[in-house]
Order: sequence, then C-alpha cells, then structure tokens
Amino acid sequence: MIGLKSGFPGALLSATLLAFPASDALAQAPRAVEPAPTAGVTSSPPPASQPAPPPVPTEPPPTPPAPPAPEAAETPTAPGTLSLTRRQAIDEALAHNPGIAAADQQVAEARAQAVTAAAFADPTLSADTMGEPHPLDVGAGNITDLYVGFTIPFPGKRGMRRDVAVAAVRAAEFTLTQTRNQVASQTAQDYDALLVALRHRDDLRQSRQFSADFLAKTQARFAGGTAPKVDVVKAKVDLAQADNDLIANERTIDSARATLNRVLGRLGGAPLAVTQPLEVPGPLPDVETLERLAEATRPELLSIAAQRQGARTATRLAREFWAPDFTVTLARNAFEGGPTTYTSTLLIGFPIFFWQHEKGEVANARHRESELAANANDLRAQVSLDVRSAYATASTALRQAAFIRDDLLPEAREVYRVAALSYGLGATSALDLLDAKRTLVDAQRQFVDALGSANDAQAALELAVGAPLPPATPGGHP
Repeated sequence: MIGLKSGFPGALLSATLLAFPASDALAQAPRAVEPAPTAGVTSSPPPASQPAPPPVPTEPPPTPPAPPAPEAAETPTAPGTLSLTRRQAIDEALAHNPGIAAADQQVAEARAQAVTAAAFADPTLSADTMGEPHPLDVGAGNITDLYVGFTIPFPGKRGMRRDVAVAAVRAAEFTLTQTRNQVASQTAQDYDALLVALRHRDDLRQSRQFSADFLAKTQARFAGGTAPKVDVVKAKVDLAQADNDLIANERTIDSARATLNRVLGRLGGAPLAVTQPLEVPGPLPDVETLERLAEATRPELLSIAAQRQGARTATRLAREFWAPDFTVTLARNAFEGGPTTYTSTLLIGFPIFFWQHEKGEVANARHRESELAANANDLRAQVSLDVRSAYATASTALRQAAFIRDDLLPEAREVYRVAALSYGLGATSALDLLDAKRTLVDAQRQFVDALGSANDAQAALELAVGAPLPPATPGGHP
C-alpha cells in the first residue's frame, strides 16, 4: 500500500478513492510502492541467507471509462458501398421495395378495370342465307340477310358502374399507401437494428479492453505475490468471454445488414453502411392528438370508407334490374330477283321474375354494405387501440432510455472507476473489479437496447397513426 501500514482501515481508503478525480494524470502517473515508516521501528536489511523479496510491480490504474459518444454505425471503406441515413434508407426502400412495386401494379389493375366497367359493349355483326339446295351451299341461296347489333345501357347505369369501379381504385390506392407506411416503418426498425448491433460492437470492444487491462494487472500482482493464481485464470476467462461476445456480435451485424438490404430491394451481401447515430428520440405529443390524426389519415379507415361508398352505389345499381339494357339490331335483307329491304329490331329484357333479383343481387349488395359498416366500426376501435398501445410502448421505452442515460449509466461508470482504482492500488479483490466491470457492460447493453427500443417504438407509433408524428406540445409527455 502507499504510505499505509498493514491493517489500515479499508473504509478510509475507499472514501479516499471516491475523492480521486477521473483525470488522465491519475491514470498515467506511476505510483511507487514503499513501506510506510513506523514510529520506534527501524528497518534492517534481510539476512544474507534470505534474499530480499522482489518489489511488487504496480501497474498504473486504468483510465476510467468515458461516456461513449454517439457514433455513426460505420465508415464505408469498400468501393461501391451504399451509405445511408435513416431518411435516405426509407426513401431507397420506398423506391425499390418489391412489395411496393406489386401494390402499385394492383392500383394500375384497378384503374384498367374501371375503364372496362364503364366501356360500351362491342357491336355484333352477323349474316345468313336462305334457300340453299344443300347444306353450306352458301352461293346457291336466294335470300341474304346482314345484321348489325348494338347494346345500349339504360341511362345512368353506365355512370354507376364507373362509380363502383372508381371506388375500387381508391381502395387500392389506400392499400398502396398502407404498404408504403409498413415498408417505411420496417425500414426504420431494420436500420435501428443495425445501429444497435454496431453500438454493441463498440461497447464490446471497450469491454474487451477492460478485460485485457484487468488480465495485465492481475498477472503483475500474481508475479508480485499479492494475487492468487485463480485470479489470473478468472481474468483469462473474462477476456475469452469478451472475445466470444465480439464473434457473436459480428454474426448479429451481418444478419442485421442482410435484413436491411432485403427491405431495400438489394441482395443480402451488398455493401451497406449506416451513417446516422443512434440517439434518444424526442418527446411525444399527447395521445388524444394522435388519435384524431389517425382517424383522418389511417389508410385502412380511408380505404374502407371508399369501399362503403362503392357498395352503396352497387346497391343502387342492383336495384335498377327493372331498367335493363336494350339491344338495337339493324338488318339488310336481299331477295334474289326482288328489292332490297331493311329490318330494325329492338330487344328489351323484361324482369318478370323480379323476386329472383330482390333475393339475389340486391340482397347481396345490401349484405355487403352491412358487412363493411361492421368492419368500419371494428377497424375504428382497432385503430384507437393500436394508437394507444403503440403510444404506451413508445412512452415507456423513451422514459427507460432517458433513465438509463441520466441515472444508471453514470453511476455504473463511477462504480467501475472506483473499483479499477482500488484494484490498481491493491485494495480490492479481482471479484470486486469483475463485478463492477460486468455491471458497467450490462448497463451499456441496456442503454443501447433501450435506444433501439425507443426508436422502434416511435416508428411503430407512426405506423399506427398513419402519418409522421406532429411536434410535441410544450409540457407534453417526455
């Protein structure tokens, strides 16, 4: 010990260590180990038969860990590496994601079907001959008729068919919007997953440095006879565990990068770098504001509203069974040796079996309206539940991240600093330093996980609302 006799109270030493500043001078200044002079006792050289014990080598105490600054995930080094912020990654996914491309084609299909629904029927052309002496002896006939027919929809029905088809187009467009929102939310969460894995790698590298320093100090103390062999073994096991954690983390990074590449519409092994730091998100607006915003912007609600409008038009169209389409046919009649004449024909269906229509297509349209009304009520309640559940999750995750950042992590760093200084002075055991180091590493891991959870929860809340979150009101929820 430095200037202390054997048996000096350990409590006083611990209190003294707590007052040490965490400065570079404290970390780098070597400390000589000398026996403290004792009143009335004179030191004498050891007898010649007993060689003096070698001085106990004392390593300088490790530099207390500084709070890691938020870093970008990585710096691209490979040629052709795609470097993206979170917003750029979302834009890239919206432009190249195959699921969005498929939903966009479904909208184009619905628009094409709307053209078909409002189209006029193609005219018909027919011909016949009569007076043939033999079957299929067309040239021998003495009467030839040519027919041209047109089907004309009852006035107003074509417009209603078009309105039903347009409602289907609007529903498909809102489905596309929902797909885009889902892809954007998934991209943000995959981006954060890669950031979390990379931040874990930084913390694990720092943890490995702590383990290497601990092993060096323990070996020095063992060589000086102040630490048992088992402490050296514990230090080596701790260093091996840090190496294994880094190996497992590399697998996690590769998997997270491949997942992000997949949602971007790229091959899993394509070079990709994320450049935005992982930070605590901002405060949340109040939940009532978000509920009202979800009522106005949630694509599922807008889609089912469009479907209900189309269903109401379809019901009116079904009730028009009593006004069927009619067909006009014009015929040219040619008689051999006689004058050419013309025939005009008008065909109109007569719904004599009206009850079949009432119990068939009309009833089907009415039930479809009722079904959509029930679905709309259920969906509205589900949207409210989604918003409140996502809000509770985001609020909890945000408070947890802020608590770990402001309270738990600084305390864990201070505990490790004191334990490292104490161990360097020989005042604590290896178990105390290992426990402090593991506490710090666990606090750092919790903080990074909390950061990822808070950002993921806000992405999920935006998906539940169906739009970007508005700014928080002053004095709102943290």
